[in-house]
Amino acid sequence: MRFSVPGPRSLAGQLFAMQAVLIAVVVAGYALFTYVSDRSQAEEAARRQARAVARSVADSPSVLEAARTSDPTAELQPYALKVMRDTEVDFITIMNPRGIRWTHPDPAQIGQPFRGHTAKALKGETFDETYTGTLGPSVRAVTPIQDGKKIVGLVSAGIRVEEITQRVQDQLTALLGVAAGALALGAVGTYVINARLRRHTHGMNASELSRMHDYHQAALHAVREGLLMLDGQYRVALINDGGRELLGVTGDVVGRSVAELGLPVPLTGALLASEPRVDEVHLTASRVLVINTSPVSGGERRGTVVTLRDVTELQSLMGELDSERGFTQALRSQAHEAANRLHTVVSLIELGRAEEAVGFATAELELAQALTDQVVAAVSEPVLAALLLGKTAQANERGVELMVSEDSSLDDGLLPESLPPRDLVTILGNLIDNAVDAAQGSVRARVTVTAYTQDTEDPEALDDAPELVLRVSDTGPGVDPEHAEAVFQRGFSTKPARPGGRGLGLALVRQAVQRHEGTLSVSEADGGGAQFEVRLPLRETEAVAEGVTSGASVPSGAGGDA
Repeated sequence: MRFSVPGPRSLAGQLFAMQAVLIAVVVAGYALFTYVSDRSQAEEAARRQARAVARSVADSPSVLEAARTSDPTAELQPYALKVMRDTEVDFITIMNPRGIRWTHPDPAQIGQPFRGHTAKALKGETFDETYTGTLGPSVRAVTPIQDGKKIVGLVSAGIRVEEITQRVQDQLTALLGVAAGALALGAVGTYVINARLRRHTHGMNASELSRMHDYHQAALHAVREGLLMLDGQYRVALINDGGRELLGVTGDVVGRSVAELGLPVPLTGALLASEPRVDEVHLTASRVLVINTSPVSGGERRGTVVTLRDVTELQSLMGELDSERGFTQALRSQAHEAANRLHTVVSLIELGRAEEAVGFATAELELAQALTDQVVAAVSEPVLAALLLGKTAQANERGVELMVSEDSSLDDGLLPESLPPRDLVTILGNLIDNAVDAAQGSVRARVTVTAYTQDTEDPEALDDAPELVLRVSDTGPGVDPEHAEAVFQRGFSTKPARPGGRGLGLALVRQAVQRHEGTLSVSEADGGGAQFEVRLPLRETEAVAEGVTSGASVPSGAGGDA
């Protein structure tokens, strides 16, 4: 025979059982206390009632007068029975001083000696006791009948213990009815409360809730993605380790408003938005984040769940891919032009114009070599030189002349390890892309790039390390002074929208510049158009080195426009 052990109840069921038992114990204890108290009170009331009846009978003039006659029973028996009925006592016994009964509820007991104590009454005292007589156990009172100072008889009035018990049982029955009603009401209230609790706990028991909490804590600390939960007033209700790292917040932020965390304005606006956000890109000081928000509602807004993903490295790879595509297109264009020039040389040779063919080919080679020599002479740093040569070909395809100014001078090996070439490609590449976009279509469309090093111009600088100056100017329409700060915000653009959005290039430039503690400004170029200038300190700092190792740089091509 198998015995099945019941599984653990839900937390709500356990609480209901515990509360039901508690209410039952409280009601039972109160009923027992009341029963004992009521019985004691009933016995005391019976004693007072017996004393009062006995004294009333003993003080009656008719009883005193009958006691003087030769046959007291003839007058006192009917009187005693009448008083018993009127006062609801079980017996009234009137006797002579020797204890011989004159009256009794059972006429056969008349003339028999009284069963009980009379010594105190014969001394003129009234007393009460519990004694077993002819009618069974009873609570009785005995008092003297006095004629002046002479005791001519005794009166005993009593109530049976059985009758007292019956009275208590009647009261107990009513009490149990009230207790049952209280228990039923408490059970209904407990059931309603626990039904509500069961809905909130989804019927799980305490061990399941504890296990869920452990899983919850483990998941929060294990996931690399950031998780942020906001309450209905947009205060931080929960944030995991990944969220703290991605948002760059420290300390106890739970309970603080999102607006108090010091996040970038666009990111703060996205977190405070009431509508959901899906795969929205935002920039912080050193990261490119993708956020998703989802409101939590149950008839009313209860909060927002925010997930954060770090796509800095992914954005970097996308930027490198876009740059490679640009270089490929430039090479394809140059190959097409080279094929045309080769066909021209071949045609000239076929026409017997060998000298003209040689001159044409030599001129093209000298032009290409002159461009390469110019760029390498001005900027011998290999990554930047390659970037400028590629951007020159791209700009030429779009009808824009890209020039490296004569003021440029940047030797190879001058840049410290804290300033990796990737970040320079991000900064200079996006500035050139933005300038080419602005200059395209203008008269004598031109973009001028200047790169050199000089001593710092900041009088408050802690050291005299030199700084790198990158300056890109164009012949486009320029930047409205009112938008001088807005152009560096993510999403700002003066050009029509395109798939994937615009306004990320200059925001990435500013992010990279701030990461290296540099400055970025925009002004009007000498020949019209806009001039963007970047100044980066060329010194080794621990903070910068840590930023570099985090892989937070983004190369050009990741949306180079504003």
